[in-house]
Amino acid sequence: MRRADRLFHIVQLIRGRRLTTASFLAQRLEVSERTVYRDVADLQRQGVPIDGEAGVGYRLGAGFDLPPLMFTHEEAQALVAAARIAQPSLDPALAAAVDAALGKILSVLPTGARAAAEGLALFAPGQRPPAAVLQQLQLLREAVRDRVRLQLSYRDEAGRASERTVRPLGCFFWGQVWTLAGWCEVREDFRTFRVDRIVSAAHCAQGFRDEPGKTLADLFRRTEAEMRAASCRP
Repeated sequence: MRRADRLFHIVQLIRGRRLTTASFLAQRLEVSERTVYRDVADLQRQGVPIDGEAGVGYRLGAGFDLPPLMFTHEEAQALVAAARIAQPSLDPALAAAVDAALGKILSVLPTGARAAAEGLALFAPGQRPPAAVLQQLQLLREAVRDRVRLQLSYRDEAGRASERTVRPLGCFFWGQVWTLAGWCEVREDFRTFRVDRIVSAAHCAQGFRDEPGKTLADLFRRTEAEMRAASCRP
């Protein structure tokens, strides 16, 4: 990679994260941390408002921007591939947004990059989730975004019915089914619900805020700890 390209990528990587460490930049750019320190110092001398320091991390100051659509042919193809794979499994509103966003990106790409992206011979045929599941997914996704509790009527694998009040934390797609992960206020613990087994879902008027032990990060930490413990068993 030419040094000019590397400097551009450093700015783009820092811009895309709240705090970016030199080790992260070195790993992504396949250079040493010493090279990263030198490049960041050069960018700062050239007037790029990069805040932070070695050993802590970097962030980009407000008001600085670069043209965002300088994609290589491979990057443009990656966007099209990701859209084609994801779109059939998304709820109607998000699928339409993907289509609109991809159209905007392709419309401003250089001719060669656009032709490479549109000519990508990579497709993702297969059975999409039922329409009712995708409609339900939109309501769940919006509840996660808006941080509002959900009132769920749910049937488990054995057909047992239950009523749950849930703090929705995230929606996960497992190749064939969507699930909702959340903090169940009935069980007072994390629970995962298959979307195709949710009989009905409604937003509650009451929102929620993060509380220690009940966040998505806490769920990830618990899952990681359980996986580590399982891998250590004989």
